[in-house]
Amino acid sequence: MSFPLERRRLWITGGHGFLGRTVVAELQRRGAEVLATRSTEVDLLDPGAAERFLRRERPEGVLHLAARVGGIGANRNNPGDFFYANLAMGLHLIEACRRERVEKLAVVGTVCAYPKHCPVPFHEEDLWNGFPEETNAPYGIAKKALLVQLQAYRQQYGTRGIYLVPVNLYGPGDHLDLAGNHVIPALIRKFLEARRDGLGFVELWGTGAASREFLFSEDAARGIADGLEHYEGIEPVNLGTGREITILDLARLIQGLTGFEGELRFNPDFPDGQPRRCLDTSRAFQRFGWRAQVDLEEGLQRTVAWMRQALGIA
Repeated sequence: MSFPLERRRLWITGGHGFLGRTVVAELQRRGAEVLATRSTEVDLLDPGAAERFLRRERPEGVLHLAARVGGIGANRNNPGDFFYANLAMGLHLIEACRRERVEKLAVVGTVCAYPKHCPVPFHEEDLWNGFPEETNAPYGIAKKALLVQLQAYRQQYGTRGIYLVPVNLYGPGDHLDLAGNHVIPALIRKFLEARRDGLGFVELWGTGAASREFLFSEDAARGIADGLEHYEGIEPVNLGTGREITILDLARLIQGLTGFEGELRFNPDFPDGQPRRCLDTSRAFQRFGWRAQVDLEEGLQRTVAWMRQALGIA
């Protein structure tokens, strides 16, 4: 089975967020009619809001991107909020899609659902082989529970739902707020502002030894659209590049791209988070032919250029 996107009416939750805007553009490029909503328009924490929207707008497909997200600090400060909001939004939406017989549903999960000490590269079968890294666990477990819901609903009701797991995302249009954003936009902003202000050093969280894998937002959008259009399995599917880099090496790379010539000072009083993070992405290629195309250096160059303009820093 396939789900051609051209002239399809699709509802995208979280369609005005960082990833959401890129996904909306990709779906429109493929000829879909997109309904992108904000939480102020459809509050998914309200158990009946999704069902009312579906009944009124009658989309043929739904893509669930809405999430309560943030970096290590935000996760550490808001564990209860992150768990409740992410579980409740997905729970209500999937049930509404079942009730209203939506033709196809795709839910975007999180790499934070993988066990803290997962063997590298992470295979989809490893999702249940341990507890997630503690600071991300409430968020990761809430999102992983939606995979169980999708599989259970497919088994009992025939709900046509898929589950995609992107690795850490970055790219133009990312969040600028240092209090809540992720590592790449945080590093870029710190270095750009330090260079502008003539600072001699920049303080960074953790030891720099942890590794991460990063996926450019346009590649992620293309993978999500490909999955929605062509994937029909019950198994989760990773979306990533298969390349990991330590935070220290990432910081040095961004330092060079921003022109900051000062010192990097890592503060080990702050947590590193998960020790390593790198995905096996072979299933995505085998099941629907997707591979990442933008390498890290190119993606960072484009992101730095965008952030210079957004912050007004030459």
